[in-house]
Amino acid sequence: MNRLVPTISPIYQDALVAIARILLGAILVAHGLQKFFQWGIGGTAYSFQGMGIPLPRVAAVFAASVELFGGLLLIAGAFIFIAGVLVTILMLGAAIFAHGDARTLFIGDGGAELVIVIAAGALLLAAYGPGNWSIDRLLKGGAFTN
Repeated sequence: MNRLVPTISPIYQDALVAIARILLGAILVAHGLQKFFQWGIGGTAYSFQGMGIPLPRVAAVFAASVELFGGLLLIAGAFIFIAGVLVTILMLGAAIFAHGDARTLFIGDGGAELVIVIAAGALLLAAYGPGNWSIDRLLKGGAFTN
């Protein structure tokens, strides 16, 4: 037995995964809402054009949609593999195009730390699943169990 890694009961594991999904999803939803309703797709596309992002209007719709709907899917634990992969791809694009010329990793100085952390969280959820307290679990014919 490895004493450095405590054994966590399944109910706590599921609670921690659900909390992580909700936190990550909430960040994404907030950014998606910002792109759709605060900046608008036109404003987001204009910003993307200034960053040199190809097809800025298409990219703006894609980014806003993946953030909003991908975030909602993560919160619900639904279609977690697809949502996680799309969010990861989007965040890697953001790291390259929006933060690629930064000379630091830190977000306060224009670095990509936030989008890298979001990508890592989404990738982990895609790889390991949403836990038992999720829509995916219900769609597989199970109930919320532990």
